[in-house]
Amino acid sequence: MSVTEPTLVPVIAAHRFDEEALRGWLAHAIPAFAGPVAIRQFQGGQSNPTFLLESGDRRLVLRKKPPGKLLPRAHDVEREYRVLSALAGTDVAVPRVMALCEDSDIIGTAFYVMEFVQGRVFDHPLMREAAFERRSRLHLAAVDTLARLHRVDIDAAGLSDYGPRSGYVARQVERWSKQYRSSLSAGELPALTWLADWLREHQDVVDETTIVHGDFRHGNLCFHGDRDEVAAILDWELSTLGHPLSDLAYLCMPYHIQAGVPQSRGVADLDLAETGIPSEEAVVERYCQATGRDGLSEWRVFTALSFFRLSAILHGVMARALQGNASNSDALQVAKRSGILAEIGQKIARGE
Repeated sequence: MSVTEPTLVPVIAAHRFDEEALRGWLAHAIPAFAGPVAIRQFQGGQSNPTFLLESGDRRLVLRKKPPGKLLPRAHDVEREYRVLSALAGTDVAVPRVMALCEDSDIIGTAFYVMEFVQGRVFDHPLMREAAFERRSRLHLAAVDTLARLHRVDIDAAGLSDYGPRSGYVARQVERWSKQYRSSLSAGELPALTWLADWLREHQDVVDETTIVHGDFRHGNLCFHGDRDEVAAILDWELSTLGHPLSDLAYLCMPYHIQAGVPQSRGVADLDLAETGIPSEEAVVERYCQATGRDGLSEWRVFTALSFFRLSAILHGVMARALQGNASNSDALQVAKRSGILAEIGQKIARGE
């Protein structure tokens, strides 16, 4: 499996900043990276703008908050920096963080810098770029990585106060309902409102607490170029303490989305044996084996919650795109999925 370069573009107009000020800060904060620095922007994500910094043959990655007015508690790069720093001493694969800048006078917002991890990121769960015989192994490596994250001792990692230890489903429903209401400039979604009400009626699940990534999907995993292993988990913006099954359900969302849905990355109507990727049942079984579970309870609640969360998130992307400060140039197209996802979540909740 070859290693390919990420999708990079010149810094988009909405995210331009004082590059000379950044170079001066880098020279002081990371002396080994002093000198001329070329800056390009990663494409593919919809959260915190992310940039590749190059100086000679050296590479670093910068993540910052978007410009403009932000939704409450969104785009917290300081939390990302904290969790990555804490996980550096565990067996969870994360990039090494180098420095955090909380001074918005440098480039307009807070930001942090981390190492560039060489590897392969698959935008679609079908992993078409990988050899057929490797796809299942790569999927299961992702599951094993998730299990390692959920086995981390919160207290030993210094993350005992990283989030509340109970009521995760209720917290998530209220958080994303509030953000949905904050982004009504992008329109109303009746299915999302219905789903929020249903989740409130089913939020009393058996509590478990681990570190949760919050956006654990193949597009946020960097795989080794020549081994069936995850080299780094990326994009920790939504991480907190919460219920581990929320991460697993989020990873399994493509199994419930039709392949024909635009920008969906769905596989629900495909013959998985012909694609080389494992079934949802195989993924769940692997996770249960890796975490010592006999099975999953309340799976429907966590699956419905995943669709509710992502629909609300993309609705916020739509609102930011209308304001002109979304992180990705195709944000308006991506955000159109919001209503479709809410409707799928509604069907899952109804058992259809």
